[in-house]
Amino acid sequence: MERAADLAAAAPVWHAGGCHCGRVRIEVLAPPDLELLDCNCSLCARSGFPHLIVTKEQFRLLTGADDLVEYTFGTHTAKHRFCKYCGVKSFYVPRSHPDGYSVNARCLEPGTVTGIEVEPFDGRDWERSAAALRHLSTG
Repeated sequence: MERAADLAAAAPVWHAGGCHCGRVRIEVLAPPDLELLDCNCSLCARSGFPHLIVTKEQFRLLTGADDLVEYTFGTHTAKHRFCKYCGVKSFYVPRSHPDGYSVNARCLEPGTVTGIEVEPFDGRDWERSAAALRHLSTG
């Protein structure tokens, strides 16, 4: 039987974060122990972006909407959004979940994250691998 403390620890919390200069501020609802994806696609392999996939309901853009610039490539489904002042991509709309967001776990502030588990994702073979992520859209 689970203890009450174990159940409370698993309850989702609002994590705060944002870009380096502070213009873009976000909040994301997720458990304190984060499950992240490490993608090896051409963009993620270069940027080292650790993905926390969330639904639209689990994401809030608090400030900086006008400070974002967008980059797309390939199918143009993913909307990579960067702060136009400091260049940091704290979140974006991923190709795998165009109805949600991928949050850069490195952009979350310390204090609410108690653990991190990273799972590899084969973004180089995206078409074959994407089906394994569908369950993340059901939040």
